[in-house]
Amino acid sequence: MQLKHEVKSSVKDESLIEKRRDQIIEGAVKLFKEKGFHRATTREIAKAAGFSIGTLYEYIRTKEDVLYLVCDSIYNEVQNRLSTSLDQEGTVEGLRQAISTYFHLIDDMSDEFVVMYQESKSLPKDALQYVTNKEMEMVALFKNLIRKCVDAGELRITEEAVDMAAHHLVVQGQMWAFRRWAIRSSYTIDDFIRLQTDQLLNGLVKSS
Repeated sequence: MQLKHEVKSSVKDESLIEKRRDQIIEGAVKLFKEKGFHRATTREIAKAAGFSIGTLYEYIRTKEDVLYLVCDSIYNEVQNRLSTSLDQEGTVEGLRQAISTYFHLIDDMSDEFVVMYQESKSLPKDALQYVTNKEMEMVALFKNLIRKCVDAGELRITEEAVDMAAHHLVVQGQMWAFRRWAIRSSYTIDDFIRLQTDQLLNGLVKSS
């Protein structure tokens, strides 16, 4: 069982902790995107979150804690949104729906994804390992659904190709965040989903 990195708080009210940390995450993402993790100060993070430096330290202990919270929030949201889409019979249509859900999530959280992948190397070792494990869990969600499609006869690919297709799908979606400067002037998110999904499935869908 993988252990979650612990972010300590002196506050006991769990609902207040969640509320304040959501504020911290929102403010930090904007700040890290603008200045980068290393140039941003905890005082600036507190200001961006809307409260004092003293209040900030009631909910986190280090600046790395803030970065970890940003990363963890992304994976929690991926799990929440995809759990229903991925818990179904293996069909190509179901796979298309799951891809659409995931890509729309990246559209909603583009700044968070960019910050996470640019700055996660600054996390302490235990937190970085946890984030890496969560990334692999995200790949596994799609790997399991693709395998269901293979087992149902909807796709005709090898086990080796199942693993690669899952990684490919995850990275394709993240392109919408990382390459937005190049592609968002030409494509809407729906255009992007349609083209990427068709490119992924061409050659995978079982011939009639």
